[in-house]
Amino acid sequence: MEVTVRLFAVLRERAGAGEVTLELPDGARVSDALAELGGLAEGLPLVMAVNREYAPEDHVLDAGDELALIPPVSGGCEEVWARVTEEPLSLSGVASRVTDPRAGAVVTFSGVTREVDKLEYEAYAEMAAEKLRAILSEAVDRHGLCAAAVEHRVGDVPLSEPSVVVAASAPHRGEAFAGAREIIDRAKAEAPIWKREVDGGEGRWVDGAEPTR
Repeated sequence: MEVTVRLFAVLRERAGAGEVTLELPDGARVSDALAELGGLAEGLPLVMAVNREYAPEDHVLDAGDELALIPPVSGGCEEVWARVTEEPLSLSGVASRVTDPRAGAVVTFSGVTREVDKLEYEAYAEMAAEKLRAILSEAVDRHGLCAAAVEHRVGDVPLSEPSVVVAASAPHRGEAFAGAREIIDRAKAEAPIWKREVDGGEGRWVDGAEPTR
């Protein structure tokens, strides 16, 4: 199937064209289109839109779809990106989302499973993603961040694998550290995500508190 990819600003300059046409297999996702483009978007935090509606990387494409790759807009360095996913997490991938030429510091955090065989996460995914984006936006404003990103895994997360990753960039390290700390603390307290510890075949839901509104 054919999919048209619209390119803007630095992406258009890199490609030498405002749009390209990709031939993708049926059932391909946005992430497959990005992979097909190779290193075109390397180092840029992007927002994707399919047929003029914002879409995540796991969005399934149809023949004739228009996929737009939107780099950071002019007029400010604020950028936020959040995702709740069943896929394994990549700290380097999330860090790449906060790349900004004005940033002198990038702080990352990875929360991993410890002491038990695995953690099972359940989430009200749509609400969790919206809440995480709100947390990021407020952290950007409060700490003067250039960009911030968070990704939380749901489903089974085996021992030593990450269940949540955070990245924050800022002109100076103090702001980047403070922003990253606020994001992970608030994500644990406010996002509708639940954790079950499983060890030796037995499991229990981890006690929590009433979500902060």
